[in-house]
Amino acid sequence: MRLLPIFVLYGASLLSPWLGAVELSSRTPDYGVLIISRERLEIATACDIGVYLQDQLVSRLFQGQSASYNLPPGTVSVRLGIMGDTGCQPSFEQIRSDQVQIRAGAIHRYRVMLLENGLGLREIAP
Repeated sequence: MRLLPIFVLYGASLLSPWLGAVELSSRTPDYGVLIISRERLEIATACDIGVYLQDQLVSRLFQGQSASYNLPPGTVSVRLGIMGDTGCQPSFEQIRSDQVQIRAGAIHRYRVMLLENGLGLREIAP
């Protein structure tokens, strides 16, 4: 029979039978979360949408899918592009990008939209 330790949360301390009291950190994390979602009805195409952060492809969004990224605080360049098979290849590369300000400890939610000058992001109100 194996004995497992019991941990008890008391105030801001974690009590362990082997370690004694261990202080829990209540400080703000040193990263922010960026969530980008592609709703099913916003963009009427079966093609994938590529998400580029700082001009590096980081993910592909399918219809109804979301992706989240833990990022350091600061300004992040987000570019979106159509991807997929031969029928989805655009005749030109989208060079327009959105600048998103990431704050430490915050969650930033955006939705992919089709704008008058290409794909872009719209912030979702908290």
